[in-house]
Amino acid sequence: MQPDRIATDLACALRFYSRLPLPAGRDDAQAFAAPNLDRIAYAIPLAGVVIGLVGGLVLLAATALKLPAFLAAALAVTALVLTTGAFHEDGLADTADGLGGGRDRAQRLAIMRDSRIGTYGASALGLALLLRIGAIEALVTASGPLRAALTLVAAAAASRAAGILLLLALPPARSDGAGAALGEPSPEAALACGLVAALVTAVILLPSFGVGAVFAGLIGPLLALGVMMRLSGRLIGGQTGDVAGATQQVAEIVFLIGVLIFG
Repeated sequence: MQPDRIATDLACALRFYSRLPLPAGRDDAQAFAAPNLDRIAYAIPLAGVVIGLVGGLVLLAATALKLPAFLAAALAVTALVLTTGAFHEDGLADTADGLGGGRDRAQRLAIMRDSRIGTYGASALGLALLLRIGAIEALVTASGPLRAALTLVAAAAASRAAGILLLLALPPARSDGAGAALGEPSPEAALACGLVAALVTAVILLPSFGVGAVFAGLIGPLLALGVMMRLSGRLIGGQTGDVAGATQQVAEIVFLIGVLIFG
C-alpha cells in the first residue's frame, strides 16, 4: 500500500474521530464527507494511536512536572475528551439512557436520539471517567508514567477497532441513524482493522509488559464487544452510532484494567 494512500486514509479517520485541525488537500473534495469504512477501516486503529498519543504526552508532561498520579491521569483523560470532542462519551451517555430507561425498542431508540442526558447517561459517563482515570493512575503508580502512557496509546487503538467490529456484527437498528449512514464494513475491511489493532497492541505492550498484558489487551476489547453486542441486539435489535461509541468506551476501560491486572 502506498504511503500517500495511508496518509490520506489516516487523515480521513482522524477528521471523523477527532477535532484535530487537519486541512484537506486541494484535490480532496470529499475530505470532510462521511468516511468510507471499507476504505479507511484499517486506518482507524492508527487514528486511535494518534489520539492516544495526545493523552499519553499530557500524562508524561504532568508527571514530569511532579503532579500527583491522580491529577496527571485526570489531565490525560481531559486531553482525550477534548481531542475527540467527547465523541465516544456522548455515545456512551445516549446508549446508557436508551438501554437503561426505555420500556421497549421504539422508546429506547427515541431516548437515544434525544440530546438531553438522563440519570442512566450521567451515571454511566461519570463512572466511565472515574474508571479510566483510576486505571491510568494505578498504571502510573504500578508501572511508571512511560508504560502507562504506552498503554493509553494501545488502548485507544484497540478500543476503536472494537467499535468498528460492532458495525459488522449487528445490522443497523434504524435506517436513518449514524450507524446506517456509515454503512457496514466488509468482512475484509473489519478483519484488516482488527489485525492492525492487534499488531499495534502487541508492538506496544510486549516489550514493556510481556505476553500477559498483550493477551489482556487482545481479549479484553473482544469481551467488551461481546457484551455490547448482546445488549444492543437484544434490546434494540441492532447497532447505532451511539452503541459503537459506547463499545469503544467500555473496551478502553476493560483494556486498561486488563493490562493493570496482567501486566
